[in-house]
Amino acid sequence: MRYIITTLGCKVNQYETQAMETLLRERGHEPAREGERADIVIVNSCAVTAESGRKSRQALRRLAERSPGAVRAVCGCWAQTEPGAAEALGADIVWGSGDRRGFVEAAERAVLEGVFTSSVDKPFERRVIEDLPAGAFSGHARAYLKLEDGCQNFCSYCVIPYARGRVRSLPPERAAEKAAGLAASGYRELVLTGIEIASYGADLPGTPGLAEAVETISRAAPELRLRLGSLEPTVVTEEFCARLAALGRVCGHFHLSLQSGSDGVLARMRRKYGTAEFFAVTERLRRHFPGCGLTADLIAGFPGETEAEHRETLAFLERCAFSQVHVFPYSRRPGTPAASMPGQLSAAEKARRAHEAQSVADGTRAEYLRSCVGRTLEVLFETESGGLSTGHASNYVEVSVPGTGLRGLVKNVQISGVSGEMLVGAAI
Repeated sequence: MRYIITTLGCKVNQYETQAMETLLRERGHEPAREGERADIVIVNSCAVTAESGRKSRQALRRLAERSPGAVRAVCGCWAQTEPGAAEALGADIVWGSGDRRGFVEAAERAVLEGVFTSSVDKPFERRVIEDLPAGAFSGHARAYLKLEDGCQNFCSYCVIPYARGRVRSLPPERAAEKAAGLAASGYRELVLTGIEIASYGADLPGTPGLAEAVETISRAAPELRLRLGSLEPTVVTEEFCARLAALGRVCGHFHLSLQSGSDGVLARMRRKYGTAEFFAVTERLRRHFPGCGLTADLIAGFPGETEAEHRETLAFLERCAFSQVHVFPYSRRPGTPAASMPGQLSAAEKARRAHEAQSVADGTRAEYLRSCVGRTLEVLFETESGGLSTGHASNYVEVSVPGTGLRGLVKNVQISGVSGEMLVGAAI
């Protein structure tokens, strides 16, 4: 059968889509070519915001129009939390955020036998992480490995614990085995991802932490450079930084889950840190990984956020000097405590605050890019076009150099300038 998959949301969803594609190909199925009708269309959905749910619905309609008569399937977090809405759209298969192998089998039965099956389980009853194939989308030089699933932080704006369940971790030895296999397949970088990897190992015997998992993986695949997914600031202790820096293979790029630069807003969000602790984390990382890139997520216009709190956030963005910030206007997500909080702001006001925050973040990014000029950065080259080779440096900034034949290679690059959002230089 021929399939089309659209993925929304986070890197974990991207990883799971890649794993499903691997499983489909192992069973003899192929992606539909451009302009070719698919036998099944699949949306791997996201539910982190109300807007994510809207995009999931839109994606299913678009795919169904492209392949009339195809089996329509929805899986992922939105399908897990709102299965009735997915069914109302006419989805033939509605699957949750677990048992991806079962989903692939259900998709195959639907197309080949005309048997439609849906399955949405109770995520809090899950006890073991699903062991899925690690790897990358076809042609990519960077691979992904999901170390952890689930979250038990229960932030007031977030529905993900109800979509994913509690923390479940891949044992370090199994993660190392997968990493070694990816290195043997020719990958040069491995992204270690999860829904909340800071809580890695809390469910395993002996409660090994994230640093131990990274060390085990590094020993098994020393040729891979390792990149960490989004981190809760609470895990970034002095010991954590020292252990990772000692490996010499951990990329100098760290994505920190900030959400607000105001202590009052952070408290209402039920975050487990304040701005003083967060700023100490940025200093700690920069001390152990000089010149590293620090990126963050920010929610603008949270319920009850005053103008003064918004200004506190703008000042905090300046102080942290992030290399990039993803700014999102607050999206009211039904089923979360924040959705019923007083002080809901208008869409226009949230957009204004998001714009102001993004402007500050754009300024700190420009300063960071300028600070990279004159440095030598390690770059994994991924694409070639117009006589140029482009890839991502260890700090996750895009870098372009003259020449071809570098795809899939890691090279040191002497940075000579900035071109828009990209660094330029010459491979050494």
